[in-house]
Amino acid sequence: MRTPWPPVSAWLGAKREDTMTLTLKALLCLGLSVGLRTPVQAGPLTKPTIRAEPGPVIPFGRPVTIWCQGTPGAEEYHLDREGSPAPWKRMDLLEPGDKAKFSITRMTEQDAGIYRCYYGSSTGRSDLSDPLELVVTGLYIRPSLSALPSPVMTSRGNVTLQCGSRQGFDRFLLTKEGDHRLSWALDSQPQPSGGSQALFPVDPVTSSHMWRFRCYGCYRDNPQVWSLPSDALELLIPGESGKPSLLSQQGPIVASGQNLTLQCRSDVSYDRFALHKEGGRDLPQGLALQPQAGLSQAHFPVGTVRSSQGGQYRCYGGYNLSSEWSAPSDPLDILVAGWLPDTPSLSVQPGPSVASGENVTLLCQSQSHTDTFLLSKEGAADPPLHLRSEHRAQQYQAEFSMSPVTSAHRGTYRCYSSLSSSPFLLSHPSEPLELLVSAAHRQDYTVENSIRMGVAGLVLMALGVLLFWSRNSQNQTQDAARM
Repeated sequence: MRTPWPPVSAWLGAKREDTMTLTLKALLCLGLSVGLRTPVQAGPLTKPTIRAEPGPVIPFGRPVTIWCQGTPGAEEYHLDREGSPAPWKRMDLLEPGDKAKFSITRMTEQDAGIYRCYYGSSTGRSDLSDPLELVVTGLYIRPSLSALPSPVMTSRGNVTLQCGSRQGFDRFLLTKEGDHRLSWALDSQPQPSGGSQALFPVDPVTSSHMWRFRCYGCYRDNPQVWSLPSDALELLIPGESGKPSLLSQQGPIVASGQNLTLQCRSDVSYDRFALHKEGGRDLPQGLALQPQAGLSQAHFPVGTVRSSQGGQYRCYGGYNLSSEWSAPSDPLDILVAGWLPDTPSLSVQPGPSVASGENVTLLCQSQSHTDTFLLSKEGAADPPLHLRSEHRAQQYQAEFSMSPVTSAHRGTYRCYSSLSSSPFLLSHPSEPLELLVSAAHRQDYTVENSIRMGVAGLVLMALGVLLFWSRNSQNQTQDAARM
């Protein structure tokens, strides 16, 4: 019975063993025992150490250096490669030294394998070093790496990393980026399509480590020859720092076939941003652009809009030298229009020209079955209004009431229909309807009449005063004539 593998987090958090021993255990893709030629005579000399620079996992065609570290009195160094005539390479020192360098100028599949080294001196030969497994990558197409159910997780959440390929690999290897010694291998699970995959469970994690992974595929009969690495996948644990904002340059409703770009920005000086679509298995990232007006921001080109682009998005801000991320932005719904064959109609009651303060109803109707109607105002940054449809008089409809209307309601409107099974996919838009809002009649007339009556009253008062002065002056004149 096969022994189950431990969780990835337990493996990552475990106490590190000797570097070369862990390398052999973690990167072996075959499970075979290692048997190398033993020197003719093993002496009492200290066992040397062996290491590869820049590391044991080398891309095809790149150089690598193997260092064998012995004692100061060593006169010669030998490097053995399993399966090759011994010694694979030998270096005689002009003067006794404690180490030797063996160079491979261009790594190929013939150079991949398990190496050991030993040295000799006037007193004899040393024991073999621990094994070093040298791996070459890039000989097969890259697999894909995704997170189930999502790369965004809480400190108590669980996630499974899925490594898969169209090729029928025998095994998959998961590596923590930046340290190929931290690797984990699993037998693949054949797929009905002819491809292969492996599922790596990850237990609850914390934000104290950078959780960025890649995976490779390999075959059992050639275990040190790996595929190209998958694209990097970083697990994201949201924090509590200032949340950024997310917006669409094209608005929340986009037409199928249109190019879509999302913008994540914040007044916090983040170095990078990450975009996540609900239900998505990857986490696109972008570097922050040069801050403008105190804002850090990044643009995410989503590309040509298809049905798969519809959904709910959030973004996060972070720093290059830290694994901590911000709180998520408010959700942004991207709605794809033109996907459903329906084209609803839009009308207004009492009419397209109304006075401020009146009650107005926009009526969206369709002959086709629909669950929801959406009303969108051209140029508005707010998301469209949603109403459940009602079935009346052999058609579906929804009434969007605006009571009372103001000048802010003035503009061009369109309505769409959608189904509950695919709420982010919309119908074709209705014909545009322009709503004109003029100055209020009743209230304005009342004010105007009040002003007119006030002016008339003032005029009458002035006339009365003039008449009084005129009569008073006339009376005074008559009295003076009598005297």
